[in-house]
Order: sequence, then C-alpha cells, then structure tokens
Amino acid sequence: MTIDAHFHCWQLARGDYGWLTPALAPICRDVAVIDWQAQAAPHGVTGGVLVQAAPTKAETAFLLAQADAHPAVLGVVGWVDLAAGDASKRIEQLARHPRLKGLRPMLQDMDDDEWILRPALAPALRAMADCGLVFDALVKPAHLAHILTLARRHPGLRIVIDHTGKPGIAAGPWQPWADGMARLASQTGACCKLSGLLTEAGPSPAPGAVQPWAAHVLACFGADRLVWGSDWPVLELAGSYAQWWAETRQSLAGLSLQAQAAVMDGNARRLYRLPPASVT
Repeated sequence: MTIDAHFHCWQLARGDYGWLTPALAPICRDVAVIDWQAQAAPHGVTGGVLVQAAPTKAETAFLLAQADAHPAVLGVVGWVDLAAGDASKRIEQLARHPRLKGLRPMLQDMDDDEWILRPALAPALRAMADCGLVFDALVKPAHLAHILTLARRHPGLRIVIDHTGKPGIAAGPWQPWADGMARLASQTGACCKLSGLLTEAGPSPAPGAVQPWAAHVLACFGADRLVWGSDWPVLELAGSYAQWWAETRQSLAGLSLQAQAAVMDGNARRLYRLPPASVT
C-alpha cells in the first residue's frame, strides 16, 4: 500500500488561487479528487493527504468537504491566518474535524523570510501543537534557518518540510540548501517530504536528474523521517505521475522493503495520524 502525502485539487471558479494563472497552462484547469485517483491508483496508491493551495478560510472548508465526500482523502492540510487575534480558537475548532491533520502558511510567497518567527504567531503555533496538528513548511532554502529556530522554540510542534525544501535544481546551487536540510535533520525531529523535486528541476528533466537531491535528504533524514508525496497536479509542470513514481523507486532502490514501505506509507500514517493500513 502507498499513501500520497501531498496532492491538490481545485476549482478555478472559487477564485482564490492567485498564483494559478494561464501562464501555468498545463495545470490551469479544474482538478478533482477523482482525477488524482485516476493518476495514483495504477501505482497502488490507496489514500492521500489533500493540501491547501490558497490562503483562505474558504479553501480549508472546500478541502474538508472533499474529504467528507471521498474516503480516499485520509487527511487534509488546511490554512488558517496564524496572525489573526482569534487564530487559536479557529485552530481548535478546525481540529475537531477528524480529517484535519495539519496547517500550512504559504511561507514561500511572503516578503519577510522570518515571518513565522514573529512573537504574535506563537499562540497559534502552540494551539497547533496542543491539537496535534502538523506544520507543513512550504519553504525555500532561504527559510531553512528560520524553520530550525521555529523547531527549537516549539519542540512540541510536528514539522514536515514540503518538497524537500525546494532546492534550486534547475539553476544548480547545492548550497545553502544542502547544509540547511542537514542541520534540520540532525538538530530537530522534523520530517521531510520527498516531493516536488521534478518541478524544481525544470520542464522535462532528464531521467535521474533529481537523484543527488533525493539521496541527500535520504541520507540526512533516514527512511524513518522521509514521507513520499506526488505534488500532483503541480507535478505536471515537469513530468507525469508515472515519471515521479519511477524516480522515487530509483531513489529508494537501495533500501530494504521495510524501509521503502515506511517512506511510501507508514511514515505518512504516523506523521499525520492517519488510519492504519487495512489487512486483507
């Protein structure tokens, strides 16, 4: 069994996806949960975590409605305005929904790389920890040092780095990404999503182009703190679901079957507190 720990769906008419413009023609279309299932099921994916794509309350409500309608959506990572005066109360209310598993501020889109460290956000972050919600860190290499500080300030907050920290694969720089990820792995309990690498490698990357970056996070975080996700349909900016599946299998080929199963299924269930795999 496999869990896709990071996929999206959206309806353009909802109107809150400011980043999703015709310039991104391959993915500027309505995407439904059943569309993701059509891509994922042939690879043995039995469930997934649906992740926010817009910084609005309406987006979170939309995703939770999708989870209610589709049993394959095992969890939702939503959005809350962490700076709002009543953020803690909103978080506690949302956490009552059994499918709400995490929250994701869109840090990569903010002008202030240190925004998440503002003292005014501390109550909301404590509420997330108290409610057992995962902090999905949508970051770039410039944010990694600040996520390290965040983890130290809030040791009870479960953190996962989305898209392996978005290294600049297409442009070629290995640093500061590599050292930043190594420090997070060695100095915190954060997990890392093995996702997004094809997109960071640019349109139609050559086979194996992302392998050094995948190998680095595997070496740093180990098979017990790496979580696989497709980032579909954003993935289609660079390649197909099948292509990323093949790249993943290449990355994990040197691991035991037990370790591969952890990356592809068990770690996501543990991180997001998803239901255990059914035994048939």
